Amino acid sequence: MFDFIKKGLTKTLEGIIGVKGDNKKITKELLEEILLESDVSYEIVEEIIYYLPPSNDVKKEDLKRVMSSYFLYDKPEILDSKPFVELILGVNGAGKTTTIAKLAYLYKNRQKKIILGACDTFRAGAIEQLRLWSEKIGVDIVLTSQGHDPSAVAFDTISKAKAKNFDQVIIDTAGRLQNQKNLANELEKIVRISNKALEGAPHRKILVLDGTQGNAGILQAKAFNEIIKLDGVIITKLDGTAKGGSLLGIARELELPILYIGVGEKMEDLIEFNSDNFLDILLEGVFE
Repeated sequence: MFDFIKKGLTKTLEGIIGVKGDNKKITKELLEEILLESDVSYEIVEEIIYYLPPSNDVKKEDLKRVMSSYFLYDKPEILDSKPFVELILGVNGAGKTTTIAKLAYLYKNRQKKIILGACDTFRAGAIEQLRLWSEKIGVDIVLTSQGHDPSAVAFDTISKAKAKNFDQVIIDTAGRLQNQKNLANELEKIVRISNKALEGAPHRKILVLDGTQGNAGILQAKAFNEIIKLDGVIITKLDGTAKGGSLLGIARELELPILYIGVGEKMEDLIEFNSDNFLDILLEGVFE
């Protein structure tokens, strides 16, 4: 996992090394430049500097202790429910459909029986894309034509999962409708109907965020969180950006755990996020 996260942070580390240059000693002034280059927000940079010891020279262990405090949000428990239903949200272009495929691949490798629900009925392309992924991975899918009621698809997917003894249900949703009120109404209805199909469902509501947007994605995430109380975040395309430091701001501003990160295009390039490993790699670039 350590190597996977390092791969995902390659561009971030290159940016850090570019700012650091040949400096062996890390002062607070230099640290501020490094963190800002990595897309850590200015407010968080100021907080980090404030909570470090008074000395102008920064020590690795002190910096890790302070930065660790931004990842204190616990991952939600995997409830003992069969099927376990996850609702995946995110705007178009964030990598939501590909992330669903990667999640299904991950669960299948854990010997889970998975079914997908193609509830983004707003776009015909989204239904077809998810169908192709289901065939490629070899998992079941419930789908319908464009314009069909997405909550009905969610209900049918969960009902089939119950009847056929599936372990996991992953439900796709529309990322954008004509306006936010329409989107809010649709998502709220999917949640309500999912709970009718299986009490307590969806058990986890996960937002997919495009890592290349950095801190700009926080406003988007807050909008989704206001519509539906989220349980966690997946950051995609981390390998394609030098904005790895934005993960601190995402965790802090949303008060949500980062569950997975996408570090490449292959099916196996979605890994569980480990804040300890993430900080070790980030600080390796700063201090070594």
